[in-house]
Amino acid sequence: MRLFSACLALCVLAGVPAELPAADPIDIGSRRELLVDDVLIDRLSGDAVQKVQQPEPRDVALVTDRPWEGNTCAYYTIFQDGELYRMYYRGSHWDTEAKRATHREVTCYAESRDGIQWIKPNLGLFEFEGSKENNIVWDGIGTHCFTPFKDENPDAPPEARYKAISSGVPGGKKGLYVFQSADAIHWSLMHDEPVITEGAFDSQNLAFWDPHARLYRCYHRDFRKVRDIKTETSTDFLNWTQPRFLEYGETPLEHLYTNAIRNAPGAPHLLIGFPTRFLPDQGQRVEPTFLSSRDGITFKRWLDPVVPESAPEERSGNRSNYMAWGVLTLPGEPERYSVYATEAYYEGPDSRIRRFTYRADGYVAIETGKTGGELLTKPLRFDGERLRLNAIARDGGHLKVQIEDEQGRPVPGFAFADAVPFTGDSLSESVAWKAGGDVSGLSGKTVRLRIAMHDAKLFAFQFE
Repeated sequence: MRLFSACLALCVLAGVPAELPAADPIDIGSRRELLVDDVLIDRLSGDAVQKVQQPEPRDVALVTDRPWEGNTCAYYTIFQDGELYRMYYRGSHWDTEAKRATHREVTCYAESRDGIQWIKPNLGLFEFEGSKENNIVWDGIGTHCFTPFKDENPDAPPEARYKAISSGVPGGKKGLYVFQSADAIHWSLMHDEPVITEGAFDSQNLAFWDPHARLYRCYHRDFRKVRDIKTETSTDFLNWTQPRFLEYGETPLEHLYTNAIRNAPGAPHLLIGFPTRFLPDQGQRVEPTFLSSRDGITFKRWLDPVVPESAPEERSGNRSNYMAWGVLTLPGEPERYSVYATEAYYEGPDSRIRRFTYRADGYVAIETGKTGGELLTKPLRFDGERLRLNAIARDGGHLKVQIEDEQGRPVPGFAFADAVPFTGDSLSESVAWKAGGDVSGLSGKTVRLRIAMHDAKLFAFQFE
């Protein structure tokens, strides 16, 4: 490796194209590729760095101010269902002086037409203090962390179009039970016994249909010296593979509570998540972080928080900064993703959940300053006619793309000297060279992208 690096440096100084080591090309087809890991990155140079991004705080979405809710409401699930957005969460309250719960835990429901203003409908399903006029959607086994989803499996029967998973304790045996619903409101058990029994489960355990892998995935809590995440898969939601811990490479183990893992919107071959890091030696603080995976087991885990304690407001206390499970595109905001995070846990008399927004695909970026730097990809094969970038070039900044062959030589017509600089801000800017932007002649061939950046951010790219 040292010898190769020395030879590479001499070639660069002499202006001679460096002979790059052979590697099997990665076939990306026409997928949108988010720069959330290093799978496609050969190297960064200059002042280029890969950096996790933080979403911008918006308004409070929901306050848990009903008698059956309270200051310890938690484990929010939010998803889009046609023109409706659905939210599920635990209703609970803790008397901080008496150190006891003031009422039983229930599962509550809210809905919205825009993801911003939420209503709590009177469902009339379960009684609380003599009345059924409430938004309690489930009251039985699993109310501690009831986590539903809309099942996009095309083979799912109508009576199980919506599914949920939840811990059976209290109210049942230790393990994860599974539930079904035809309308997302009326729920029943799919099986009388827990279907997953190896784990701790005292957190938001979740499951969903992965349309890319075409199977169900589950992510739940367990311990290996620290609180951590296990996963398993299923083809029928009842029979699951043996649980195994996630793998994080060289990233150190840390306490992780909720995981909020799901397929990335617009890039379902990627799994993304927002695990909550627990810091017991820092006053039991919690903060959401970010991770991503391509196989559901090995994850790139980022250590910087995505919603810091300084985000508004009252999120410095124990359990006061959890991410909800859900990434939404709201009406009138196609360029942004909405995520939600809790605040004011234990503060009372209520707790809250606040909306935050990301730039679309903007979880992680390759960033450069005024010195400038480059991103060189690994060998790729693509299918498409144009290359598009999701990028920002700040005032005075730009990005340029050079397409290289397997030996690291610029493809004629696609060198930096031919490139039209990208400036401004675009979610899907078509890359251009002097002869135009048609790259169809290179489709199916092995190439590398070398992207020169000055005072810019690059979030994603796609051939189409």
